[in-house]
Amino acid sequence: MRRLLFLLPLAIFAALAVWLYAGLGGDPARIPSPLVGRPAPAFAVNGLATGDLEGPALVNIFASWCVPCRAEHPLLAHLAEEEGVVIYGIAYKDKPGNTNAFLAELGNPFRKVGYDEDGRAGVEWGVTGVPETFVLDAEGVVVLKHTGPLTPDAVRRDLLPALGR
Repeated sequence: MRRLLFLLPLAIFAALAVWLYAGLGGDPARIPSPLVGRPAPAFAVNGLATGDLEGPALVNIFASWCVPCRAEHPLLAHLAEEEGVVIYGIAYKDKPGNTNAFLAELGNPFRKVGYDEDGRAGVEWGVTGVPETFVLDAEGVVVLKHTGPLTPDAVRRDLLPALGR
């Protein structure tokens, strides 16, 4: 009986390890958001506020210091130029000068850009990291959240259908 008591912690550890490992198999781009099914959150930052958002559209949370944001930027430009997708940008915890230099270098696919220097709008949107992209329908309701850099597959599979295209 004593030997079984010594094995109990090992069994608990093994079960916990299996449970945690199973959780690693999920797609981080599909992190659920409490905003889905609700109107876009109320926010106001320098250059952009809730009232400026006209759907259907994307709201892209990005930063000049974010390497994945740089990687997804050509895809955003393609969506805006070739597909006619309306995109609003929120520069998260970034200085306006750095954001403007980033957009001058890579191009500006955004209809409007807001500067969320202190991250308060990010809190309203439930940002867990950058980049994150939200899809708004024609009524301004959040219908999808994509965490991480956009990929052509994610755009084709998730974003364009959510936009009604």
